[in-house]
Amino acid sequence: MFKYNMERNQTWDFEFVLLGLSSQPGTQKGLFVLFLLMYLVTLAGNILIMLVIRRDPHLHTPMYYFLSHLSFLDMCYTTTIIPQMLTNFLAQHKTISFVGCMAQMYISLSLGGIEFILLAVMAYDRYMAICHPLRYNTVMSQRLCVQMAVGCWLSGFLNGLMQTVFTLNLPFCGMKIINHFGCEVLAVQQLACSSTFIGDAVMLVAGVLILLTPFFLVLVSYVYILSTIFQIHSAEGRQKAFSTCTAHLTVVTLCYGTAIFAYLRPRSYYSPRQGKTVSLFYCVITPMLNPIIYSLRNQEVKGALVRVIGEKGKKNALSSL
Repeated sequence: MFKYNMERNQTWDFEFVLLGLSSQPGTQKGLFVLFLLMYLVTLAGNILIMLVIRRDPHLHTPMYYFLSHLSFLDMCYTTTIIPQMLTNFLAQHKTISFVGCMAQMYISLSLGGIEFILLAVMAYDRYMAICHPLRYNTVMSQRLCVQMAVGCWLSGFLNGLMQTVFTLNLPFCGMKIINHFGCEVLAVQQLACSSTFIGDAVMLVAGVLILLTPFFLVLVSYVYILSTIFQIHSAEGRQKAFSTCTAHLTVVTLCYGTAIFAYLRPRSYYSPRQGKTVSLFYCVITPMLNPIIYSLRNQEVKGALVRVIGEKGKKNALSSL
C-alpha cells in the first residue's frame, strides 16, 4: 500500500501536452488575435452589466441580482480557460502541469454546475413574478435570494470536487497528450490506463443532479409561465410579460443545449473534434453572448444603460465647465 501511494504521488510531477485548436503557426497567430478580442468583449460586456445593475436603483430586484451573479460567473469561467489558450497559441511547448490541469478542471466543472443551477433559480424568479405577482416581493425576499445564490455556488463547487477527486485517482500512462485546448474532464479521462466505469457513473449522477434536474425545473417553470401569459387578455400585457423572459430563455437554450449534448451521451460517442467544438461554444461563445442577449432583448437593461451613460455624460459636461 505504501509503495502504491508513493507511485501515485509521483504521478503528480508530470505535465500534459495540450494539442489545442491548430498546429499551424500562422493559424495560431490569427486565433490568438480572435480569442483575445472575444475575451476582452466578454470581460467588458459582463463588467458593464454588473456596473449598470449596481448603479441603477431600478435594477435592484431579485432578477437582476441573479443576473449579476451570472455575469460574474461568466467572467470567471472564461478567465479559467482563455488565458491558457492565449499562452499556448504563442508557446512552442504547449504544456500544463498535472496540478494546474486538475485545478483548471475543478474550477471549470464547478462554475459550469453553478450556472446550470443559477439558470433554474432565475426561472423560478420569473415564475413567481408572472404567476404570483402579489406574493412576489414577500416570497423573493433579500434573505431568500442570498440563500439561493449561496446554494448555487456551494452545489457547483461540490460537483466539481466530486468529479475532480475521481480524476485525481486515475492512473495515467503512455503519451500524456490531451487532444483539447484545455483540461476538459472527458478529454483528460480518455488518457487513463484503467477502467473509467466509476467515472462514467459519477458523471451520470452529476449530470442528473446538476444538469437534468435544473433543466426539468426550468421547463416546469416555463410551462406555468406560458400558461399564465396566455390567460392575459391584452396583447400588450402578454408582450410585456413575455419580454421579461426572452433573454433568459435564449441563454437557457444555449447553455443547457450544448451541455446536454456534451456530457449526457455515451462515452463511446465522444470525439475530440466534437468535444472541442462544443467546449468552445459553452466556454467562450456563450459567456460572450450572454451580456449582449440581456442588453439587446431586455428593455429594462437598455433603459438602465441609457440612464447610466446619460448621467456620466452630464457629469463630464459639468466637470468641463
